[in-house]
Amino acid sequence: MSQANRQHTRNQGKKLPVVVYEPNSRVRHPIKLLQEMWYDLLASRELAWQLFQRDIQSQYRQSILGVLWIFIPPLVTAVGLTFLREAKVLNLGDTPIPYPVYVALSMTLWQTFIQTFNNTMGAARSAKSMLMKLNVPPEAFVISKIAQTLFNFLIQLIPIFFLFVWFKVGVTWTIIIAPVAFIHLILFGTGMGLLLSPFSCLYGDVNKAISFVTRIWLFVTPVIYPQPREGFWAILVKINPVTPLLVTTRDLATTGEISNPTGFWLASAVAILMTLVGWAFYRLSLPFLVERA
Repeated sequence: MSQANRQHTRNQGKKLPVVVYEPNSRVRHPIKLLQEMWYDLLASRELAWQLFQRDIQSQYRQSILGVLWIFIPPLVTAVGLTFLREAKVLNLGDTPIPYPVYVALSMTLWQTFIQTFNNTMGAARSAKSMLMKLNVPPEAFVISKIAQTLFNFLIQLIPIFFLFVWFKVGVTWTIIIAPVAFIHLILFGTGMGLLLSPFSCLYGDVNKAISFVTRIWLFVTPVIYPQPREGFWAILVKINPVTPLLVTTRDLATTGEISNPTGFWLASAVAILMTLVGWAFYRLSLPFLVERA
């Protein structure tokens, strides 16, 4: 008997894995669903890295200024608002650190949050086209989007560092734990993006509405002005869930004093819970999105 025939005989003796498809929803078996989510998260690292490299290369391949476009918007905003403030056109109040540093850092945090939200919300569109052809972990698309956002954020920190040096802004030891608050801010954007990702994939009106809402959202977040203490506007700013996350990150990186620790931990709990629920919803909705496509 030839070697090929012997190999064929051995293969016939092996039992192939059996996959059973049931009509029951996976929501009825939450433990099994969580296990599948965890295993796919671990298995998605290599694909996520490849998607990340592809997105970064395509982002700057046809750009003359390249990575300069990442930190030009917050710097231009900081310069423009500083000029209006010095010219007494806008009364934005006093800030604990020099205003150019304050608004540049705040705008960088805000843009990172919005980019996380928008990029994660678009993960379903990227996953749908590939899942129609291949059986790959859907978490890879979300991880690649978050990695791309963090890459842009690290580049934006370069001019922020020089602004700190130029204006002689002192920092405290709390800057070491500032990434913890920053991660919670990223989780909040990720959770929102995951929850809205299937709807964004199905309905174009969602993207237009979100673009409009985020523009208004900026003005009820203490990004270009210090957090107000009294009045109706102060109530709107305080109930904004992004406010304690962004303000705490900024405070830990500069003054070291947390102005609203209770609000921060409440918003952090909401961010973690929303990320877990959004993750499960994202996984459960993808088969229907692929089928509809």
